[in-house]
Amino acid sequence: MIVEKIMMTAKEVSEALGVKQSKAYSIIRELNQELCEKGYLTVAGKISRIYFHERIYGAAVEEGKEE
Repeated sequence: MIVEKIMMTAKEVSEALGVKQSKAYSIIRELNQELCEKGYLTVAGKISRIYFHERIYGAAVEEGKEE
């Protein structure tokens, strides 16, 4: 059974977007700030995989049905 992690690291963001890790950390900080403003808890250096896909790809992703 393959279990996908809930949070993405800067390395995963970097690979997904084709950017350097320093840029990935910058993106993560920006997205985490948005989540903080909405009242969500965040983890420094990581971003919710679902929120990342919603913000980057522009469509809500149903849990377990990521393409």
